[in-house]
Amino acid sequence: MGAMTPRKAKPASKSSAHLVTLIPGDGIGPEVVASVQAVLAAAEVPIRWETRLAGAEVFKKGVGSGVLPETVASIRKTRVALKGPLETPVGYGEKSANVTLRKYFETYGNIRPVRELPGIRTPYSGRGIDFVVVRENVEDLYAGIEHMETPGVAQALKIVSRRGSEKIIRLAFELARAENRKTVCCATKANILKLTEGMFKRVFEEVALDYPDIRAEHMIVDNCAHQMVMRPEQFDVIVMTNMNGDILSDLASALIGGLGFAPSANLGDKVAIFEAVHGSAPQIAGKDVANPTALLSSSVLMLRHLGEMKAADAVEDALLVTLEDGKALTTDIAGPAGVGTKAFTKEVIKNLGRAPKSYPKRERRRLKMPSPLAVQDDSKVGHRVVGVDVFVECRESAAAFGPRVERVVEGLPLKLAQISSRGAKVYPSDLGIEPDPSDCLRLRFKAVNPTESVQDGAILELLTRLSGCALWIHVEKLSEYDGKPAFTKDQGED
Repeated sequence: MGAMTPRKAKPASKSSAHLVTLIPGDGIGPEVVASVQAVLAAAEVPIRWETRLAGAEVFKKGVGSGVLPETVASIRKTRVALKGPLETPVGYGEKSANVTLRKYFETYGNIRPVRELPGIRTPYSGRGIDFVVVRENVEDLYAGIEHMETPGVAQALKIVSRRGSEKIIRLAFELARAENRKTVCCATKANILKLTEGMFKRVFEEVALDYPDIRAEHMIVDNCAHQMVMRPEQFDVIVMTNMNGDILSDLASALIGGLGFAPSANLGDKVAIFEAVHGSAPQIAGKDVANPTALLSSSVLMLRHLGEMKAADAVEDALLVTLEDGKALTTDIAGPAGVGTKAFTKEVIKNLGRAPKSYPKRERRRLKMPSPLAVQDDSKVGHRVVGVDVFVECRESAAAFGPRVERVVEGLPLKLAQISSRGAKVYPSDLGIEPDPSDCLRLRFKAVNPTESVQDGAILELLTRLSGCALWIHVEKLSEYDGKPAFTKDQGED
């Protein structure tokens, strides 16, 4: 990057500079990271970088997480990291290093701005797209808790907590305030997943009462995807659970030109990690053709997090002017007439101090992170166990298996209420449902006396008896909290 040595760069004093962990990343990572360093130095932003490693080289050293202990220690100290793209290993390593970092530091909020860029032509150009996707980042299906129930049936647990929901929803409202936005839309699948996605929706409605200055709306997530394609300019802030947010934030980035223009911030109570959304693109690494726009935009988010609001505006404006002028764009935008990473970076540096002509300015305040939540005391919630679901491996028909189970459990304070397959009642077959055969059945037992709570001893005896006629896999108690059922009914269940 010698040709990109920034003009007027002044070394930041140790006392005044922000100490930031820098992870160069894999593939094109070092090139786009060097571009960001050059631009921030030219803008005279007071940052001292502490370079640490994560990703492919760390996996190859035998570190299964892909993150070195000294990298973790650095982030704990600096509390802010800027990260180049990391390679997701295929055939070695354990989990994604990206996910590892989010988990280590509980960066529960993923912020993805989606705003039309000057000079970037898309089918949506001129529509004024300008919204932010706020995605819960650490739970939901991405908790990664999976089991093979039987050789033919896999299960993933969808974990949605009240605490996790409230944290991300409050963050969405605080972001709306910081950016002078008027609406927060909560997109869920609460019409089908009434307990998990339903909890997210209910918490949203409760939290919205604390933000009377902001309009709160709910939308079914598939309709949100539809609306995002049909009329994306209607959105301001959209908050979602993890997987929904992952999918729709990628869709959203396509509206403005693709992942190459998509910045992101991972925010937690103690640590913030900033990264481009795109991958490491090893096929173009080292060829001086990578577009640093996404990571430059991510660095703008980092500067605002650090309170460097004027510097953030200056860097963002210089990037926007470069795109607007179109004199030195990378080849992914301009084709064969495009320039390389270093030349693009030089152009951004040259444009520091200029403001775009065709890009309306959005006034922003520093984002106020929600205060850490107190642990909720649920000790006074009335709790009663009214039954139990037992998942079993079974290859005979429910019509033949059901009567055998009923005989086995005679005399227990539990009775077989029904058998279901993949969420549909198949025994008793009063509705005539004929599901595709499965080797995993769910037996639902209810208390013989509905006014009494089922005791653990009765459940243990039930499992002992069942083991003589089927291989049971796992058990879920059926609870009521304050008299309300805390479990779903099957299709066909009364």
